[in-house]
Amino acid sequence: MITTLPLIDSQNNLLSSCFNNTAAAYKFYWFISLIEEVERGNYQLRKQDIFAGMIANSWYTVNYFNVSLGKQDQLQRAIKHIIAIENLSIDEKKSVIMEALKNSQSSDTKKILNHFDAEVPHRFLSPWFPNLKGNKKEIYQLSQDFQNNCLYAVNEQEVKINPEWIPYLIQNIGVLKAFCYWHLSLYLQKHNPNVPDIPNKLIKPPRRNSLIKQRKEFWDIVIQHTGPILCIYTGKILTDDYAVEHFIPYAFVSHDLIWNLIPADKSFNSIKCDKLPPMDKYFDAYFEIQERGLKTILENRHDSKFLEHYLTFIPDLDSLHTMSRESLKERFKENIQPLVTIASNNGFEFMF
Repeated sequence: MITTLPLIDSQNNLLSSCFNNTAAAYKFYWFISLIEEVERGNYQLRKQDIFAGMIANSWYTVNYFNVSLGKQDQLQRAIKHIIAIENLSIDEKKSVIMEALKNSQSSDTKKILNHFDAEVPHRFLSPWFPNLKGNKKEIYQLSQDFQNNCLYAVNEQEVKINPEWIPYLIQNIGVLKAFCYWHLSLYLQKHNPNVPDIPNKLIKPPRRNSLIKQRKEFWDIVIQHTGPILCIYTGKILTDDYAVEHFIPYAFVSHDLIWNLIPADKSFNSIKCDKLPPMDKYFDAYFEIQERGLKTILENRHDSKFLEHYLTFIPDLDSLHTMSRESLKERFKENIQPLVTIASNNGFEFMF
């Protein structure tokens, strides 16, 4: 529940309406960047710092997960240009991106960041000045005295948070972020209707989940009962020293379900990275390993929780005893092929 203060209780609807009928993602990232500066104790903010926060907060979503912010979104285009200009990696730490952009002396970077000055600072205040229809000059002028108790004052260089709003923002930082990220996830899902798990692609996770359980409680058991497995990429015999890898990149599926995990040569796993495997070259081998794994665990560890991972496309696992191999293969293909196609359409590259 968002805690309110008497002076701004009536303003809550105005703040939430900032995200109504949003045609671009920049409003979400502007607000997130702004309240993160407030969280740091900064109430008089350089625009360049807020713009840097917008880029940093959307960096991982755009670069690592290849989530589209919309075909016409300038924020996404800005990120693609800044990668080259500032020589930053696609999975760079947020703090490094922030510092690089806040202190950048590149005229090209400054020009890219300042592009947002023409759109977001005054338009975000439109709910407080509905009759001005986004008129930049007038909104700038009226905001100087915090007319209509607007969230901040804005001029050509800076944004100054309304002192009446500061206690509210500080007290409700967590909830306001969650509120904004929720609406952002709805916006991104609309523009990426076939991309799975959008909410978990908004923030770079501190670390990836370990796959130790998938190895020890599934693939080690399979190898123990059926013997060594051949790496589908290198042909190397896998016994003890192997990696558990995502057939479709984690960066797209954003999960560790066992039907997308197979043993692989450690050295090749690091090379494959977030590339897609061509289906015509690798699907048959992938299926053979998965079939072997599924049937082995079903026979020897019938109570394994990992068997539940298959239920989305094989609802009745007991039917495997009577299902033809071709039918089972088709189930796997119908599950995998659309994901590979969508990932490719969203910018993920194939291995070769």
